[in-house]
Amino acid sequence: MRGSDEQSGSLFSYVDLEARVRGDHPLRTIREMTNAALSDLSRTFTALYADFGRPSIAPEKLLRAMLLQAFYGIRSERQLMERLEFDLLFRWFVGLGVDDPVWDHSTFSKNRDRLLEGEIAAKFLAAVLAQPKVKQLLSSDHFSVDGTLIEAWASIKSFRRTDGGDDDRQGPGRNAERNFHQEKRSNETHQSTTDPEARLYKKGDGQPAKLCYMGHALMENRHGLAVGGGVSQATGTAERDTALELIDSRGGGRRRITLGADKAYDVTQFVHDLRDRWVTPHIAINGHLSKTGKRRKTAVDGRTTRHAGYDLSQRCRKRIEEVFGWIKSSAGLAKVKLRGRDRVDATFTLALAAYNLVRLPKLLTVPI
Repeated sequence: MRGSDEQSGSLFSYVDLEARVRGDHPLRTIREMTNAALSDLSRTFTALYADFGRPSIAPEKLLRAMLLQAFYGIRSERQLMERLEFDLLFRWFVGLGVDDPVWDHSTFSKNRDRLLEGEIAAKFLAAVLAQPKVKQLLSSDHFSVDGTLIEAWASIKSFRRTDGGDDDRQGPGRNAERNFHQEKRSNETHQSTTDPEARLYKKGDGQPAKLCYMGHALMENRHGLAVGGGVSQATGTAERDTALELIDSRGGGRRRITLGADKAYDVTQFVHDLRDRWVTPHIAINGHLSKTGKRRKTAVDGRTTRHAGYDLSQRCRKRIEEVFGWIKSSAGLAKVKLRGRDRVDATFTLALAAYNLVRLPKLLTVPI
């Protein structure tokens, strides 16, 4: 018998969101770990808000919504609010009832500076990793580090001389043509008028230079989870400088650990800095020829390469590209939608936490 195609709405709703989400849905485990981490940050949230005035949107709900944006690659807060309006799974994860109204997309912009002030993204990542069932998955001795370029939310046309010496003719419209022919541009003489903290940089020979930031991640080698990270301005030494900062934040110097990295980190001073921190440099040797035709000098000698652990670290360190690949393809950070280093840093760090949360449901079901 053919069913009827009636489209009249119901006056009352008896929808139980908890019953609509299947028991084995991955978001159940993710939501449990997310709520536990947010509970640990309750005092931090309290310190960010005044004791009087109109109640705000709960920061826990804002963060859960931002995690959904990373999980499902939603491009903007406006689209996120549209999805939250009709998607029962999203409402359940965020903590909204069926009849609760969603907030305006501008709420994220108004509260982002408050969350930045409290360094909530970094604290949330640490809170997720500090949970006992997650902590037992992490290696405390073997790590890998790497960096990747994140394209800034700024056009190359905005890269103008800081002294105002550009003499381009103003064409029609706000996106007029600009002639870069035979113009020498560098970060010393030029700056983006759209995002002044972005830098013109290219990752390697033969690649185009772009206005970008540099994202960094520190990964533990046991299961490939990100245990630290952040964003810096794109410079030639940013990867190595940030790597040392990440090692120091993990308590470098208190016990012997290993650090895997690619050949971009094969710099004598960096290797010496690692050894001073009791870090064994499992770094790929840069065997390329210099401009003079001589083999480049390396500080990674037989004391390191003769051990079997060196080859193992070289295999494990490549998994950090999976972190960057997910952040750029799934979380939508191939080109960031925010301006300013602090905002980009918070978004990138929250994406690292989202990557861990996506992987943890399967890891927790495998016997250790």
